[in-house]
Amino acid sequence: MIKKTLLLMMLLFVCCTINAQELVSPSYGFSHSKTAYITLADGTEINGTIKDIDRDKGLIEYIKLQDGAGKKHKLKPEDIKFMYLPPSGLDNLGKKLNFLEDFKKWNDTKLNQDFLNQGYAYFETADVKIKKRNEKLLMQLLNPGFSKEFRIYCDPYAKETASLGVGGVKFVGGDIKSYYVAKKDSPAFLLKKKDYKKEFQPLWGSCDKVISGYPEIKWTEFVKHVITYSECVDPS
Repeated sequence: MIKKTLLLMMLLFVCCTINAQELVSPSYGFSHSKTAYITLADGTEINGTIKDIDRDKGLIEYIKLQDGAGKKHKLKPEDIKFMYLPPSGLDNLGKKLNFLEDFKKWNDTKLNQDFLNQGYAYFETADVKIKKRNEKLLMQLLNPGFSKEFRIYCDPYAKETASLGVGGVKFVGGDIKSYYVAKKDSPAFLLKKKDYKKEFQPLWGSCDKVISGYPEIKWTEFVKHVITYSECVDPS
């Protein structure tokens, strides 16, 4: 009984923590029974169930899908424009995203809010700066609720501060120490917690509301900085 009570408390804490951060936690496990929705680079739409996902250095290398007609597809990142994948089991915990009224003006209207509200993970092909060159990679968007002006992507190698778990299962992660980030249509680049103070001015220097509103630079307030920057760029 005590274990059940503890588990329920942790589940509640997870939801509250994720809602407070306003970021979707990264998905690594996906359902093999629920429908995945994939739009190819040429605009073709494929809906079906995931059979396998292979990763190379944390990034998706290919995805195998079987559509409603029974046809099997093996897709590489360059074949895909964007996709909505259904997380599985505990990985779906707390993923459901409620689009807050205050953030709706910064929604990317191209995103399917119904899928996101159901907890689907959204991936898109993005230009990403890796060292001195740009690459097109499938990236999971972590701020779909306010991504119109600034996009935050999962860094598959990101480390975390201390996390909370029970029985070997992690329920609440600590602060993620790095993301890939991009302004509007600019290439995404890796932003690390340890580098945030030196990157603060280049990122937000054009928005006095961020610079003057947050004189003490804190990584834990990164999402607040993104939202304030969105207000600067699109005050309507």
